[in-house]
Amino acid sequence: MVFRSPFPDVEIPDVSLHQLLFGDIADRADRVALIDGMSGAEMTYGQLAGAIDRMAAALAARGIGKGDVVGILSPNTPYYAVVFHGILRAGATATTINALYTPDEVAHQLHDAGAKMLFTVSVLLPNAAPGAAKAGVTDVVVLDGAEGYPSLPELLANSHPVPEVSIDPANDVAVLPYSSGTTALPKGVMLTHRNLVANLEQCQPLLELNEETRILAVLPFFHIYGMQVLMNGGLRVGATVVTLPRFDLPEFLRVIAEHRTDRVYIAPPVAVALAKHPIVDNYDLSPLKAIFSGAAPLDVDLAAAVSKRLGCRVSQGYGMTEMSPVSHAIPDSRDDISVGTVGVIIPNLECRLVDPATGEDVGVGDRGELWCRGPNVMKGYLNNPEATAATLDDEGWLHTGDVAVIDADGIVSIVDRVKELIKYKGYQVPPAELEAVLLTHEEIADAAVIGVKDEDGEEIPKAFVVRQAGSEIDGDAVIAFVASHVAPHKKVRVVEFIEAIPKSAAGKILRKDLRAREQA
Repeated sequence: MVFRSPFPDVEIPDVSLHQLLFGDIADRADRVALIDGMSGAEMTYGQLAGAIDRMAAALAARGIGKGDVVGILSPNTPYYAVVFHGILRAGATATTINALYTPDEVAHQLHDAGAKMLFTVSVLLPNAAPGAAKAGVTDVVVLDGAEGYPSLPELLANSHPVPEVSIDPANDVAVLPYSSGTTALPKGVMLTHRNLVANLEQCQPLLELNEETRILAVLPFFHIYGMQVLMNGGLRVGATVVTLPRFDLPEFLRVIAEHRTDRVYIAPPVAVALAKHPIVDNYDLSPLKAIFSGAAPLDVDLAAAVSKRLGCRVSQGYGMTEMSPVSHAIPDSRDDISVGTVGVIIPNLECRLVDPATGEDVGVGDRGELWCRGPNVMKGYLNNPEATAATLDDEGWLHTGDVAVIDADGIVSIVDRVKELIKYKGYQVPPAELEAVLLTHEEIADAAVIGVKDEDGEEIPKAFVVRQAGSEIDGDAVIAFVASHVAPHKKVRVVEFIEAIPKSAAGKILRKDLRAREQA
């Protein structure tokens, strides 16, 4: 049984992302597109479009064009949009890198993506420089300047011609974000111009955005949620996007009050602070009209507490990097939909619910793995046909790995996960990656990792560890070892020592047995 959106399909123009966002900005050239929330510096749409052209020209002069990949390792600033869209304007592909990544993680993504160049900032250079060197990337630009590196102003001061590039929206890869799998290192998700354009258009009927909207963008642009829903989604409608480089509660609240941001996108941990922290009462948050949560499930009671305290609407949606990313959302116009759901299917998208055990479709009210098919679904995983085939079938259905239920009114709820990913504060943490790190320690004989709930209800990685004979390694040492090899959000936070890791006859870790041990 195929389920569809209650909204009619929308027209998806056959254009590049740059053409969609900047092809005709005459009526908004003088409007403010981006504001640096820290400094207050503003950039109009006209200035942004001009800077993007200069960036594309500079990249072309450096030999960057179609088929090339350029990395971005930076926190949110208005210049992130300049670099990102400059890369696409030059016909190249942007691979956006988690700003918390270690040198090894940076190197893995740059190498795997085949990047020829990297943009970063001075504060991240201690990780960016060795990561780039290890990946063989010698062309590194430090946006805010550092000795021995070209800076963004230097690149933008060029007089080279803007390249004439022919984009095939359906096939040319625009961005290459990385998504964690359950059995391997993060994989490059190939999203075409059409994928991104389609998802921006698909979301228009559900979200009441316009030129008067002021969006607070603290969710990172390197993540598909920040990239598409905040940055590109805001630019699509001529809104003003106010950037913050990281979440700091006083700064977050100050920006809402001072810049009168009326729409704020968050992940659930931010909702906890908004509901409980006493400092919230010190700021005028009356401009807020809507808070939209994504990246992880939002608790119903927590959402209600935030809504009551701030006097604004709170809603959520669902998606994946592989879907560019939105597939479901609670429409702004629907106050009757529970925030405990992920709302309705977006236009132009088909969904099925499939019983994981039988492979048969299930109907209204029954649980099944959510499968999705539409123009926003990825082209595939970069250089990984096996992983692509395991996620995207021959008929174009993306198997999400999440178990959902749809009611008679077409409202969808995510109720479980087939896959093993741990979602820590909205970030994907693959157990297999942590297990691989653990097994490199000479005092660890075997290990397995699962997600468990902490006292705040947040899912965190827990490691079950088998010591080598004679070892006296303790939990603190295990936690510190893993922390030295991975980004902070991937850290193991609880350790339990056991005699043996439960495994199947084929050697696969029986995580269900470990979960049962937790619940015993």
